[in-house]
This record gives sequence, C-alpha cells and structure tokens, in this order.
Amino acid sequence: MSEELAQGPKEGPPAPQPAPREVWKKGGRLLSVLLAVNVLLLACTLISGGAFNKVAVYDTDVFALLTTMMLAAALWILFYLLRTARCPDAVPYRDTHAGPIWLRGGLVLFGICTLVMDVFKTGYYSSFFECQSAIKILHPIIQAVFVIVQTYFLWVSAKDCIHAHLDLTRCGLMFTLTTNLAIWMAAVVDESVHQAHSYGSSHSNASHGRLTLDPERAGSSVGGEPCPCDTAVCQIFQQGYFYLYPFNIEYSLFASTMLYVMWKNVGRLLASSHGHGHTPTRVSLFRETFFAGPILGLMLFVVGLAVFIIYEVQVSGEGGQTQQALVLYYSFNIVCLGLMTVVSLGGSVIYRFDRRAMDHHKNPTRTLDVALLMGAALGQYAISYYSIVAVVVGLPRDLLGGLNLAHALLLIAQHTFQNVFIIESLHRGPPGDEPQATPPKEPCHGLTFANLDALHSLPACPPTPRLVDPHPASPQEAMAIILAPRGHWRRRCLKDISLFLLLCNVILWVMPAFGARPHFSNTVEVDFYGYALWAAIVNICLPFGIFYRMHAVSSLLEVYVLS
Repeated sequence: MSEELAQGPKEGPPAPQPAPREVWKKGGRLLSVLLAVNVLLLACTLISGGAFNKVAVYDTDVFALLTTMMLAAALWILFYLLRTARCPDAVPYRDTHAGPIWLRGGLVLFGICTLVMDVFKTGYYSSFFECQSAIKILHPIIQAVFVIVQTYFLWVSAKDCIHAHLDLTRCGLMFTLTTNLAIWMAAVVDESVHQAHSYGSSHSNASHGRLTLDPERAGSSVGGEPCPCDTAVCQIFQQGYFYLYPFNIEYSLFASTMLYVMWKNVGRLLASSHGHGHTPTRVSLFRETFFAGPILGLMLFVVGLAVFIIYEVQVSGEGGQTQQALVLYYSFNIVCLGLMTVVSLGGSVIYRFDRRAMDHHKNPTRTLDVALLMGAALGQYAISYYSIVAVVVGLPRDLLGGLNLAHALLLIAQHTFQNVFIIESLHRGPPGDEPQATPPKEPCHGLTFANLDALHSLPACPPTPRLVDPHPASPQEAMAIILAPRGHWRRRCLKDISLFLLLCNVILWVMPAFGARPHFSNTVEVDFYGYALWAAIVNICLPFGIFYRMHAVSSLLEVYVLS
C-alpha cells in the first residue's frame, strides 16, 4: 500500500504533457501559414504581372513556377501516402465530418473535366510546337498528373487526423493548398483576360489595351512573337479549354477547402474514432419531399438554360439585340432571386418551430463552410453596391436601369437570407434530436391510444397483460413514433426548400461561369466608372461570387441530408 502511495505522485507529473503539444501546435501552424503566404505572394506577383502587355513577365515564367509547385506538391502527397500505408498508427482518429461523399464526388467530377481541359491545352500548344516553348506543353501534362494524384489523396485521406511528423505534414498540406490557390488565380486571370480581349475586340476601344492581351499572346513564343493558330483543330482546342476553365477553377477551390480541413485536423484528438455530431445518414433523393421544390427548381433550371443560350446568341450577334438580351436576362434573374429570397425566409420561419437542439460540438468543416459562405458573398455584395450607385446617380434612367437596380437589390437580399438559412441548418442537430415528451411512469403495454391528449392526461397506466409484439419498442420509442407526424411536414418542407435552392444556385453558377457578363454588355457601370476600374472590380469580385454558388450547392446538399 505504501508503495502505491509512493508511486502515485511520480505518475502525476507526466499527465499535463498535452500542454506543450498545444503550444507547439500553434507554432507549427504559424510556420506553415508563413510558408504558404510567401509562396502565394510570389505566385500572385508572377501571375498578375504576366497578365499585362507592358510587364516583361511572360506566361512561360508563370507556367514554369506552377509546374514546379505541382511537382513538389505531388511528390509530398506520394510521401504522405507511403508513410501512412507503412505506419497505420500515424492516423489514430478520423473526422467523420470531413470530406463528405458529395464533396468528394464533386471533386472527382471537376477533376475529370480538368483532365479533359489539360488534353485540350496539350493539343492546342502542340499545334505549333516549332515556335513554342517546351514548358507550355509540359505544364498541362504535369497538371494532369497532379490532379490524378491529389484526387486520389483527398478521396482516401480527407478524414485523417494524422499524428506523425506534425510540422512537416502541416507545411506539406499548406504548400499543396497554396498550389491549388495559385492554379485557381492563374485560371481566373487567364479567363478574365480572355473576356476583356473579347470585349475590347467587339468595341474596338484602344484604351482597353492595358488590360487585354495581344490576340495571340496566349500562344506567343518566348520572344513575344505570335504563333499561328490558323487550323480548325487548333481553334477547336483553343475554344474548348476556355470553356472548361470553370471546372478547373471549382476543382482548385474544392481541393483547397478539403486540404484546409485536413490541416486543421493535424494532431487533433477526438473522444472516439467516430467523433461527435451527426451520424452518417442515408441519402434518399426526392423520397421525403412534397415534390414542389424539385419540380419548380427543375423548371427554373431549364428556363435558365434557355435564357442563357438566347443571351449568348443575341449578345455575340451583330443584329443589335443586346438590350433585348439584357432585359430577358435581368427579368429571369429577378424572378429567380425573388423566389429564392422568399423560400429562404420560409425556411428560417420553419426553424422557429423546429425543436431540434443546436449542435455546438467542435467541427472544423462546418466552421470553414460558414466562413466561406460569408466571405464569398462579399464579392457579389461589392458588385451589387457598385451597380446600385451607378444606376441611382448615373444616367439614363430607363427600363434597363430599373431592372439592373432591382437585380442588384435582390442579389443582396438573396445572399443574406440564404446564408441565414444555410448556417442555421448546419448548426441544427440530426433528425431525432427533438426533446421527447415525458412518457407515463409505468410502461403501458397492450394499450392503443387514438387521442394524443388523452395519452398526456393519464397519470399512470394500470398494469395489463403483456401482449406479444413482433417489433417491441420501449415507451420512449413508442412516444417518438406517436409524435413523429408532428415534425414530418417540417422535414419535408425543409427538404423541398433545400432542393429548390440547390437547383437555382446551379443555374446561377452556370450563367457567369460559362461567360455571361451583363456587367459589360450593360454600359451603365462602364460609362459611370470607366472600363478600367469597372473591369478590375468585376474581375476581382466575380470569381468569389461564382465560387459562392457552387459552395452553396454543396452546403444545401448537406442541409437536405440533415433535414
């Protein structure tokens, strides 16, 4: 006994060991963030400098940097996979919230489209191999390898809470995240320059030359002399990979969000291997809905595709039908945004009657989702407020100006109320968390209650013989079955709302992602701010607005599953 008492104090001091780990955890995170910031700033400097004609930075310099970063990130990923395969104890916990199946499925879909884009890019640059730098042909090939390796890595390791080589893992994850952000920025700049060049060519305005590339700059040699792209195959490749840029952009952003969650989970301790919070739910699409939301959403999706096609044809044509196309485009968006605003408000009202408890468990995935929703919405807020000022202060005040003003105001309202609905939905507990009514003190076996009020009024139930039940249930389960119809209509309404908003966000992503730019077709803002300032505002803010739509789609799918 004395030996046990003597050994007790000796075992006490090692207990507070997690404290130094927490201190170094912050230091390791700081080190990885500093590495990411410096690499990202270097990449941003080269990418932005290569977008201007008067800056002596060529796209070959940008391609060389991106190729080097992708090779380094791919090598680190292979090292991580080999290390975890040889040492399974390096991942003692797995975060059930991280990397849901719909997020990984979206990553695979966008990854496949990115591979197709790389094939088109390789074919395009190979069309004039004689006057082209080898790095331009090597870049899409290395990107294809990087996409394949990274997609497999995120598919199998997105839930890992690794506990080996913590600082090296944090730095590797942050460097891979930075590589994806650099690829995203390069794609956004390339697409913005392409849009600006198309606008400058159609308007023949020499003052736009500072923001646009030469007609063949994308295919220019190292010396800046253009390479000919005069064959039909070359032009098909060129147009094809520009249309696939939106998928490459979304792939980079999806991968970045998953890598950030993995970075947050490095060294994380969980109470159990399953973690806390929502248990996996089986997805049954359209099974528990009133079908009103999916049907109305599909109708708006089909109509939106038709409006988008008509808009693109009329704006790119020479018949002078731009104003008609803008009226049609704004009218559809006003109707769609108005319905989305009302439906989001309805969902928030339904939650006032929802008795599910709020989920306050630590969840890095949900924290990131909320931050991205709020942050990405700022891009569309900025464009909307600039448009409001231009329409209210500027001239002329006609039908198109009124539609533009209504569109900008509804965009602000829709983003606000949709964010409120999604964020509240993500913080709700899973189905079945409703507080149960207090059952009778004595088990009431063999009784059938047709009146729920009568059930609550009974102080106790007389003992009755037990009846043989093929599916016996406890009194609490019986009460849950009796009370289930009360909340069933709420769940159905929430699922309808989620699917309707999901389909609407998809069509509102398709339009700007594939080239709809009413910001330039409508000359109100261009005349008010000047092309240079307005182009800078749109090209900086619009990519965040496009990302917001796709991120809202993934969040609404999670809301649908949790409802």
